[in-house]
Amino acid sequence: MKIRDILETIKDRALPLVREYETIQEVLKKILEHPHTRLIYVVDKKNVYKGSISLEILTRHLFPQGFEPSIQPRSLISMITSETAKDIMNKGLICATNEDTIDTVINQMIRAGINEIAILDNEKRIIADLTMLDLLKYCHLKETE
Repeated sequence: MKIRDILETIKDRALPLVREYETIQEVLKKILEHPHTRLIYVVDKKNVYKGSISLEILTRHLFPQGFEPSIQPRSLISMITSETAKDIMNKGLICATNEDTIDTVINQMIRAGINEIAILDNEKRIIADLTMLDLLKYCHLKETE
């Protein structure tokens, strides 16, 4: 089975996207608008996937006092001066396409230790986001519904 098969079951879900230049406050508003996710995808002006911001990254940025002070001086300056999504996003892109097999994507997510993944088209634009809960439901509950 391919990812496109599972996307049919979640096609009406809005994507948690922000532009690179949007403020940290706009990122916070966006994550609150999408309760199914703990990950916001950062895109450029052409909607090309550039990075992601997890709830953990956002929490560390907005509540730094709650974390260990073992911060390197270089990252401290970066944290203090961060104003936009681009400033705090993770640039390590883990993604899939709708032509990938479900098993391949599940294995990729497990190896990377992630619970959400961006699904891209040929131009690297996000067409969907897929969660491990989506995969569990599709693979293990679809027969019983």
